[in-house]
Amino acid sequence: MTAAARPASAELPPSSAADTQFEEAVRASLSAPVARRPRLGRLVSGAIGLLLLAWFLDRAARNEALAWDIFGRYFASSQVVKGLLTTIWLTAAVMAMSLILGAVVAVMRLSDNPVLQALAWIYVWVFRSTPLLVQLLVAFNIGYLVPELSIGLPFGPSVGHVASVKLISATVAALIGLTLHTTAYASEIIRGGIQSVPAGQLEAAWVLALSPGRVFVRIVLPQAMRSILPSMGNLLVDTLKSTSIVSVLAVPDLLYATQLIYNRNFQVIPLLMVATVWYTLVTSALSVVQFYVERRFSRGANRQQPPTPIQRLRTAFARRRPAAGSASSFQPQVVQK
Repeated sequence: MTAAARPASAELPPSSAADTQFEEAVRASLSAPVARRPRLGRLVSGAIGLLLLAWFLDRAARNEALAWDIFGRYFASSQVVKGLLTTIWLTAAVMAMSLILGAVVAVMRLSDNPVLQALAWIYVWVFRSTPLLVQLLVAFNIGYLVPELSIGLPFGPSVGHVASVKLISATVAALIGLTLHTTAYASEIIRGGIQSVPAGQLEAAWVLALSPGRVFVRIVLPQAMRSILPSMGNLLVDTLKSTSIVSVLAVPDLLYATQLIYNRNFQVIPLLMVATVWYTLVTSALSVVQFYVERRFSRGANRQQPPTPIQRLRTAFARRRPAAGSASSFQPQVVQK
């Protein structure tokens, strides 16, 4: 029988049991995590970092000026908790209104109308050029500039009048000042995110004759969120910390609550530590939420999602323990014929 007439079943000999075991061992060795040898520089730098951390914690625990008993007494007191809740709802309200107004200002900046472009640019320029404290003081003293607020048509008759002092309290002035200030930065973040969408995506949507609203919701917004979320998360954390400046208007936020307490007992440092720890806890919680939101919106861009902290711990512990039945325990057997 010639080679051309050889049947297909006789082209390759059947594999032996040793070959099958060897292939399985190779697959197991490729899938098993690689154990890296510890590097001397990494171990030394890690030991120095842990030593400095232990020294700092020891000095903080032994420092009598911190007065940890005073810290523990007022950390969860009713006055401090009320101030914390005021800070949280003020931050949430400012961010919600700033996102809405910032989207409007961003659309005005991107529009083809030169008047809208100019107005949006002037707004962003003014509120980014002046300090936040000045804006809060102007909002608090708006009654001197506009004594009365009237309801009616512009340049026409008015229906009623009301004194500005009765409407704009310290809390309302803080809310208005923070919102106007944050809107200027939110609008630039949203505008940058919209402009980061490739032009080819919009051209493809126009070819498909999609409506402008559908294009924005289905195409522009999901891709723009990947660029918007990191900067917007930073703006949220910065807004939370910026609410501490409203204490100059006697708004009962977290910092103002601790100031009232240490003005009575003169324990300045322990009460400031109370405010510091609460701000740190809230910002840490916001950072965790930001991580998972960014991870969700990056599903279409990354083939593999970044691991969560829990997944990283599981991987680290899995590398410590040798896998059962790994390639290192495989001993190939020699089949004697």
